[in-house]
Amino acid sequence: MLRDNTVSNTPKTIEHISGIIFQESKRLTTQVEKVLQMAVFNEGKLKLKIKEVNLNTLINSVVLNFELRVKSKNGELTTDLKANPAIIKGDDVHITNVLFNLLDNAVKYSKEEPRIIISTELDGEFLMLSVKDHGIGIQKEHVSQIFERFYRVPTGNVHDVKGFGLGLSYVKKIVDAHRGKIKVESSLNKGTKFMIYFPINIEEYGKKSKITIGRG
Repeated sequence: MLRDNTVSNTPKTIEHISGIIFQESKRLTTQVEKVLQMAVFNEGKLKLKIKEVNLNTLINSVVLNFELRVKSKNGELTTDLKANPAIIKGDDVHITNVLFNLLDNAVKYSKEEPRIIISTELDGEFLMLSVKDHGIGIQKEHVSQIFERFYRVPTGNVHDVKGFGLGLSYVKKIVDAHRGKIKVESSLNKGTKFMIYFPINIEEYGKKSKITIGRG
């Protein structure tokens, strides 16, 4: 692109193109990392480093990273963190990745001006985390397939959706590894809501600091 004589080589143009190259490079790196992560899952070698995690604190940290991206699209990202206490036992790195994946999807699958709500609440023996958007939604016949590796939901006229369809498969694996549950509600052209239920008390976590994910 920089060698194209039809493209102006002004400092502003070069800076813009360099930014695009950087973002695309980062995106590709992320996709490669996901492929490697899934390969590790298939070998049953990944181990979670379990410790006490304040889910509300983790969410606030991730939101700070996403706010600028959402606001650049004239969107709004809000939180409703009712869970108190919001302590679970888990791997903070992988839980952070789960949040990033869900928020990334919420932004990508919104036609314009993303409206995203992240909430937490206590639900019996579980701490429930939800990410709700008002995007393009998912057709009923596709909902049961979205956690399959490499599966991509048809996006209609939404063209700014990139990736290989590994994000939700990764999310499901991590939730399963934390002995949790994940549910999804979606209406076409109205939006999607992902709900993750993390168990609050798991005795096994107190007995060992790492949990090996088996094949599956």
